[in-house]
Amino acid sequence: MLTSKLNEMKLLYKPLLLSSLFLMLSCEKELYKDPIGLITPDQISSAPTVGTITSSVDGSYQMLSNTLNLIGEWAWNQGTVIRPDFVLKDIASDDVQKKWNPDGDQPWMDEVAGFRFTSNNGAFNGIWSFNYEGIARANQAISYLTNTELMATLNMNEALKNRNLAEAYFLRAFYYFDLVNNFGDVPVILKPLESFNEAYEVAKKVPAAQVWEQINADLGAAKPLLTNSKYSSDTEKWRISKGAVIALQAKSALYNQKWADVISLVSELQGMGFYNLNTNYFDNFSVAKEFAESEVIFAYDHQTGRLPRNGNGLCALLDWGFVAPTTSFLNAFEPNDPRLLYTVNASARNVNKLLGSTDGSNKGNDDAPTNKIYIRMADVLLWKAEAYLETNAFTDAITIINSVRQRARTSPTIDGTPVPAGTLADRNPASTNKEEIKNWLIHERRVELGFENQRFNDLKRWNLAKTVLTAAGKNFQDRNYLYPIPQGEVDKSGGTITQNQGY
Repeated sequence: MLTSKLNEMKLLYKPLLLSSLFLMLSCEKELYKDPIGLITPDQISSAPTVGTITSSVDGSYQMLSNTLNLIGEWAWNQGTVIRPDFVLKDIASDDVQKKWNPDGDQPWMDEVAGFRFTSNNGAFNGIWSFNYEGIARANQAISYLTNTELMATLNMNEALKNRNLAEAYFLRAFYYFDLVNNFGDVPVILKPLESFNEAYEVAKKVPAAQVWEQINADLGAAKPLLTNSKYSSDTEKWRISKGAVIALQAKSALYNQKWADVISLVSELQGMGFYNLNTNYFDNFSVAKEFAESEVIFAYDHQTGRLPRNGNGLCALLDWGFVAPTTSFLNAFEPNDPRLLYTVNASARNVNKLLGSTDGSNKGNDDAPTNKIYIRMADVLLWKAEAYLETNAFTDAITIINSVRQRARTSPTIDGTPVPAGTLADRNPASTNKEEIKNWLIHERRVELGFENQRFNDLKRWNLAKTVLTAAGKNFQDRNYLYPIPQGEVDKSGGTITQNQGY
């Protein structure tokens, strides 16, 4: 499994300080800290084996996890205790507040929530660090797998080589997807960096359009390397599949408003026949159903009791009172919508969707087995509905929205009883009012995908963030459509990495 194989990563990576892309050479104590992306000769095997190469791929997944202290030992202010997606995409939105009982704990999260932050806020350093470390690991794997001389000496199984290369390409694309959505223009690094001179050479942002081109190039390279199967490995079902690649291609098209491509790619994914809406909504999130349901396309596979640790540390934060719904989010649900309690039980203060249970199990467990879901079919179908809407195929858009509502109302309630008759009635299939249908779509995405790191990015790409978040009492400004580059990165680059406008 992934976690057991990660032990081999010690052959490839020493413990790196992963909080920055570059060193501040003028500061003596920083001279001993390696920048993200820098792989020095003593950090890699001088004679790579098939095992170390596959481990380099496996290690590239790790920066997507919610495991605690992967790149920082309780460095809360640096944003590195846990991957801070839930801060930047949920707490920043109108769905989630930092804690059930607001307090002064982790004030950097409050600064993000209220859009009162500066470029020194640890959330930005954290997400930058996780993503660029993931990219560095993927680059190392790609450099091995595309080295024809090395591959010839190892006699690596062709199918294994292709699958590993596809995984590395996908993961690099995934990390860059997150970076470009958070920061816009960012440095693009496509190979392992073996000297400080190389590090300085890449310390320059490239236009966001070029980042998107690289994302699409990596996904295009990954796709033909994978088999037409639901799982690329029958024994390690957490690995990237062709379906995940197609889904991320569709999401890239969505974020760039290439509506025809969204429709085509989602149709291609549906044509594979592997993914459908689960009959029961909560099967997506239940620990007991992991890799035994039909909807999840890509998730990080957390596992408990492994060395090195690979559990979901966010479950510990939930027991510390973090991650609570806003009143606005709770009020967004229509009467008797079973998705509300499956998402969050406010009376028990359990975020069931994140715990993977409906009885509070895993709460407080810093090594929980709950997977982190990144892409599932309901999300994908609503992308297609949006593309249909934007191309004035109103009936097709409404049909998809109603299919998501139907699954919700036919799921049992959290206590196992049927949903009351009349719950979540279909939207009028004859409507041609584009604004009305768009509001239906916005509503459905909010209640279907709450607490899944989607809301803030949705508001941004719909150009609704300022209107909605200002109404929610947040200090959102036009500059906040992009987050600031971590100030430490700007400083350490000597200014070659420029700060985003307004910061």
